[in-house]
Amino acid sequence: MARPADFVIAVVLTVGVLVVFWHPHGHAANAILADPVRTPGVLNPDVTQANIRSTICRHGWTDTIRPPTSYTNALKTKQMRQYGEAGSLSDYQEDHLISLELGGNPTDPRNLWPEPYPRASDVDKIENELNSEVCSGQLTLAEAQQREDDLKHTQG
Repeated sequence: MARPADFVIAVVLTVGVLVVFWHPHGHAANAILADPVRTPGVLNPDVTQANIRSTICRHGWTDTIRPPTSYTNALKTKQMRQYGEAGSLSDYQEDHLISLELGGNPTDPRNLWPEPYPRASDVDKIENELNSEVCSGQLTLAEAQQREDDLKHTQG
């Protein structure tokens, strides 16, 4: 038969486990939050709601504006130090806060930050879903950009 003390011990142990594994900002494991000061997000002035059919909704368009790896790796090295992140460059993706798929500036450092894998891959899927919603008319470009901004500043 369980004693009251057994119940108290079980509750204390449960709370202890929750404290160890709980993420205070609700961000995912292996994620870092984009710093709103360092990485506020910057839009590409060439992308507007009026021209999404010829820009972000055109297959292959992001390939035409994506910065070279030499640029993003140099920036990733610098920003990893600024963000206090260590490890191999290959453990991170230099990610656009406002993705190219949603009209983010391709090269402005205020729109780029080091996002660790596997979170970076998960977020890439979300970016593609938001792009689909914009291109299908379910969301405006500004609504999708705000959702992406909120996601990366609050969940990584």
